[in-house]
Amino acid sequence: MTIARTFRDLIVYKQARAAAGKIFQISKTFPPEEKYSLTDQIRRSSRAAFVNKLDEALEETTETQAWLDYALDCCYISQEQFKSLDAEYQGIGGRLTRMMQTADDWCKLPPNAQNFIPSRESTPQTPKPTANTHLTSRTKAVTSPRQAPS
Repeated sequence: MTIARTFRDLIVYKQARAAAGKIFQISKTFPPEEKYSLTDQIRRSSRAAFVNKLDEALEETTETQAWLDYALDCCYISQEQFKSLDAEYQGIGGRLTRMMQTADDWCKLPPNAQNFIPSRESTPQTPKPTANTHLTSRTKAVTSPRQAPS
């Protein structure tokens, strides 16, 4: 098993991207009166199937399936096209669900992760405001002209 170095290496990303391309091609055949409803919505949801957080990506995947139902009901796609695309999106949804369920297993830092985490010493610290300071529009702590009684 190869390690995914970027999101483009993920199988589910590749599947979602390929399926979105198929949706785009099929949606070109939808009637013009569907341009601002079905066509735009199914294209948007199919493209967003992996652009968002995992839970949002899963929602977009199921939304695409709902739009496929509508396209089938209106006879804009064939039963064969529906079955093929619905199966693809069912698989994408399954992969996204497994990713969410096993996130703790695959969202781990590598053994040399200390090299990637900045230490507190290397991170500049902003002084915390006290009763005698206020924040300017540049969020820099400035001593207030009024001093508290000593």
